[in-house]
Amino acid sequence: MDVVDTAEDAAGLELPPLVVREPLEAFLDSHGIGEGRLEADRIGEGHSNITFLVRRGDARVVLRRPPRPPLPPSAHDVLREARLLRALEGTPVRVPKVLAAGEDESVLGVPFYVMEEVHGSVLASQVPDELDTPDERRRTAEEMVDALVEVHGVDWEACGLEGYGKPTGYLERQLRRFTGLWEHNKTRELEVVDELGDWLGRNMPDSQEATIVHGDYRLGNVMMADRAPAELVAIFDWELSTIGDPLADIGYMTVTWVEPDDPEDTMFAGAGAVTRREGFLSREELIARYEERSGRSMSALNWYQALALWKAAVFMEGNYKRFQSGNSDDQYLALFDRGVPMLAEKASEIAHS
Repeated sequence: MDVVDTAEDAAGLELPPLVVREPLEAFLDSHGIGEGRLEADRIGEGHSNITFLVRRGDARVVLRRPPRPPLPPSAHDVLREARLLRALEGTPVRVPKVLAAGEDESVLGVPFYVMEEVHGSVLASQVPDELDTPDERRRTAEEMVDALVEVHGVDWEACGLEGYGKPTGYLERQLRRFTGLWEHNKTRELEVVDELGDWLGRNMPDSQEATIVHGDYRLGNVMMADRAPAELVAIFDWELSTIGDPLADIGYMTVTWVEPDDPEDTMFAGAGAVTRREGFLSREELIARYEERSGRSMSALNWYQALALWKAAVFMEGNYKRFQSGNSDDQYLALFDRGVPMLAEKASEIAHS
């Protein structure tokens, strides 16, 4: 039962619920958000932090919270995510507005925040009819690149993000953090993960000038307006964001982008991947557009692509561990018994290409 009425109802469950109506209604009352009984429905295809559409009277808002505990150290920090979104208000970056942040864990048992509802479609598995033409698919891909250039162009110190992340040593910290996360998350020994971590350390490029880094920038984490011409209206899921090397984002975006003839060798490359359709830019075209608009060199991009898939393998092993231990009922996570090794093997292939 994901949604219950009271804390007493929650106490009688084997797994803690994700939404408890009465304390959440009191929280929303204190921020002037809606009136009366609320209804909450889980939305999105995320398998890490969890998102609900909350309806209350005439109000429709979106609630973001971590998954059920226990949680890996430093992961699923939604209040940090809310801080970033608030800092980006007034910049060109396309993000929803945060309406309230809940630090009091007596409400839901975890921190959370509430943001405005943005209207449109996430093109994770299908494309709206209005955008499902070669010209609009191409424009969708161009919008993906242009919105990322906007993220990397923000003066992060001027918008209040000093201390959000260290502007130097980003790549070294990423390797240390995810090596540590692997030791925490792993459910089995996978030699390819360890070998790849060593290779990344030995072949680390010089970092680019620090910018905001999204950390999970892909088509499934943006929303397009349901109209032509294609327009990207919001970027979501900033859980892994920090201050660091912008090429980490372009590496991840391109390595999760599927072309028509790509094999189905990772969780991103299923036969139904929408970017296999005519009109979507190729990876080379995405890279060329970003390079032209940002002025950054792409010469070491295979290293950043390998880093992206290695991190994805480590992160998803943590989600697989939650499923194995009974702390998640998300059956998708069972696929990572094989999915994590496949991510690491693909990363190794790219590293040595």
